[in-house]
Amino acid sequence: MTYYHSSYGPPRKRSKTLRKVFWIFILIILIIGSGLAYFAYGVIYKPNVWTLEAKPVEIQIPTGSTFEEVKQILYKNGLIIHRNNFEWVADFKKYDELVKPGNYTIENGYSNNDLINLLRSGNQTPVNVIFNNIKNIYDLAGKVSKQIEADSAEIVNYVLSDEFSTASGLDSIEVGTIFLPNTYEFYWNTSAKGFVNRMKEEFDKFWLGKRLSLADDIGLTRKEVIILASIVEKETQKNSEKPTIAGVYINRLERKWLLQADPTLLFALNDNSIRRVLNKHKKIDSPYNTYKHLGLPPGPICIPSISSVDAVLNYEDTDYLYFCARDDLSGFHAFAKNITQHNRNARKYQKALDELRIYK
Repeated sequence: MTYYHSSYGPPRKRSKTLRKVFWIFILIILIIGSGLAYFAYGVIYKPNVWTLEAKPVEIQIPTGSTFEEVKQILYKNGLIIHRNNFEWVADFKKYDELVKPGNYTIENGYSNNDLINLLRSGNQTPVNVIFNNIKNIYDLAGKVSKQIEADSAEIVNYVLSDEFSTASGLDSIEVGTIFLPNTYEFYWNTSAKGFVNRMKEEFDKFWLGKRLSLADDIGLTRKEVIILASIVEKETQKNSEKPTIAGVYINRLERKWLLQADPTLLFALNDNSIRRVLNKHKKIDSPYNTYKHLGLPPGPICIPSISSVDAVLNYEDTDYLYFCARDDLSGFHAFAKNITQHNRNARKYQKALDELRIYK
């Protein structure tokens, strides 16, 4: 007969109890593990980005930004719902080592995984850089720097640098002619050098083929076409009459007349308040005074639009030698073939200004 003494009962019963405890323990581990896995899945893959009215939001990450700075950009825009979750996933995916600058489009409902994958991929959204009605490269740089990362001073400095002058073969006056007002697609973090070089490429493409041939036919260089186009640009905002005005100036150049272009006087005077050009204005001593100096001025008086450049290249061949603003103040012009007709038109316009008490 066998005797045993145990508080756990017979060995078989004790074995069953241990197995039961073991499986309960395993079950608890599985439940906890499943819960943790579900929680981790939610942190990584469930939506954690909110945008106002569910509309896409663009953010800009400057060159050289750290993860801390990226967080502040996201948080300032109120895009992240659970910040701790976002930071945990970012740390897990080592985003702090892969921060890339640029303009990124953030969609409502993005998960942490979606957002971090986008930001560290560098797959940024291009921006449309738009510039028109530009006076000079300083004005241009100011407008462009508000649309891309490059600083306005950096743009101007590179345009005027010996490096760009040597690479482009353009002098200090000609460099301002390469910027053709239009809409261009750029990456937001484009550098000043990258922007200017791209504009030179666009300028060269613009002049390939037909336009250069048309300039040769007129007997003008690219620079001269752009100088004349800048005068046309300032004479009228009506694209329909730009070729006619260009034709008047071509006729004067061919006859070796003074251009007598009022916009060149305003450029020389640097006074935008003048609404009526008077005889005293025509006495200014400046190479841009086309009432005194024969031919084209030494440089453009603005950065002309493509429509003005094409108006010069495709000028209207007429017998017109004069023009002045219409007395209906519509912005259009009255054209004349002789001085008698022109004086008649001019008196009508001057009377209209007098009636409005515009004397200067």
